[in-house]
Amino acid sequence: MQQLSRKNQLLVGFTLFSMFFGAGNLIFPPQLGAQAGVQTWPAMAGLAISAIGLPILGVVAVVRSGSLNTLASRVHPLFASIFTILIYLSIGPCLAIPRTASTSFEMAVPPFLPAGTSTTWFQLGYSLIFFAAAFVVALHPERLTSRLGKILCPLLLVLVTVIFLGCLIHPVGEYGPALAPYDHIAPVEGFLTGYQTMDAIAGLNFGIVIVLNIKALGVTRRGPVLHTTIRAGVIAAILFAVVYSMLAHIGAQSGSVFPDADNGAVTLANVVKAIFGPVGSVLLAAVFIIACFNTCVGLISSCASYFHTLLPRFSVPTWAAFFAVVSMVIANAGLNQILAISVPILNILYPSAIVLILLSFLPASLQKLWAIYPVGIAFTGVASILYTLQDLKVPLFGLDALLSSIPLADVKLGWVLPAVVGILLGAVLSGLRPRTTE
Repeated sequence: MQQLSRKNQLLVGFTLFSMFFGAGNLIFPPQLGAQAGVQTWPAMAGLAISAIGLPILGVVAVVRSGSLNTLASRVHPLFASIFTILIYLSIGPCLAIPRTASTSFEMAVPPFLPAGTSTTWFQLGYSLIFFAAAFVVALHPERLTSRLGKILCPLLLVLVTVIFLGCLIHPVGEYGPALAPYDHIAPVEGFLTGYQTMDAIAGLNFGIVIVLNIKALGVTRRGPVLHTTIRAGVIAAILFAVVYSMLAHIGAQSGSVFPDADNGAVTLANVVKAIFGPVGSVLLAAVFIIACFNTCVGLISSCASYFHTLLPRFSVPTWAAFFAVVSMVIANAGLNQILAISVPILNILYPSAIVLILLSFLPASLQKLWAIYPVGIAFTGVASILYTLQDLKVPLFGLDALLSSIPLADVKLGWVLPAVVGILLGAVLSGLRPRTTE
C-alpha cells in the first residue's frame, strides 16, 4: 500500500525537522529575540517566511521536479550545474557543516574548562570525534528516519521544552526596547535573519534524502512520495514554529539583562546558566550537540549522494569521508569567523534560490513560458551580486546611486523589484511560444 501509517508519517516529519534544525536554528531565533525586544513577534513573522515556509517549499519543489538539477535546468543546463554545485558546497563543507561542529563545540566544551584554558587542541579533538560519528551515521541515509526521527528528534524537543519551561517559571527579565536593526521594519529584518539559518537552500538539498527515507518505508510511486513529503513538511513546519517561538521568547527575556551577548549561542548560555545554574551548561550542551549532529548527518548524506551522481567513480562513502574531513578543517576556524564569511555568500545565493522555488509553483500554463526562468533568475542574480558588492564597499563605478534608488533597497531587499521585472519580461519574451516541461 502506497501510504504510510500515521506513526511512520510522523517519523518522516520528525526526520525532516531534525535534518533542518541545527546550529543556525538554535542561535538565530534567540539572537532575534534579544535584539528585537518588544518587536520580537513582528520580527518572528518575517523569520517564519524565510526560515520555515521557504525551506519546506524548497523540499517539495525538488521532489516535484525530481532533483535540484532538474529544477535549475529550467533556467539553463550550465546554470543548473554551477548553481547546484554552489548550493551543495555552501550548505555543505564550506559553511553549514563546519558550523554544526564549531557551534556545538563552543557550547559543549569551553564552559567546562578552567578559565583561561586554550581550546585549540580541545576543538581539534572534539571535531575529530564529532565528524567521525556523523560520517558513520551518514553512510546509510535511508535509515535516518529510524535514527533521527525515532530517537534524537524527540529528545531534542524535550530538552528545548525544559529550557523554555524554566524560562516561564523563572523569567530572567522582561522584553526590552527593540535595538537596531529591528527598531525599523522588524518583519523585514526577521526575514533577512532567516537567511542565516541557510534553510531555504538546505531544503533544495534535503529533498533527495527525504525521498530515500520515504521509499525505504515502502512508498515508491511518484505521486504518493510527493504527498508524503508535503505532509512531512507540514509536520516539520509546525515543530519549527513552536520551537522558534520558544527560543525567541527566551532571547527576548535576556536582552535587557545580558545586552552584550555576541551571538545567539551566548544568549542561550547566559539564560540557561541564570535559571539552572551549573546543570544548565550540561542541558544546553546536550541540546546543541544533538541538534548540530542531526543536521551534520543530513548534510553529509545529501552532499555525498549528489556528488556521487556527478562523479560516480567515487563512492558515496568516499564522498562522505571527504566532506567530513574538509568540514573538520574549516570548523576549527571558529563560529564567529564562519558566520562572517557566510553573510555575503548567502546574500548572493538566497534571492535566486527563493525565486527558483517560487517559480516552480506557478501554474502549468505559465511554466510553458520558456523565458520566465532564465530572465527572472538572471535579473535576480545580477541584482543580488551587485547589492552584496555594495555592502562589501566594493567600487561599482557609478551604480551605487542607482542601486540605492530601487524600492526596498533601504531594507536590503533591492533584488525583489529586479526579480519581478525579470519574470514579467520573461513572460513577454516568451509570447505564445511553449517550452518543453519535465
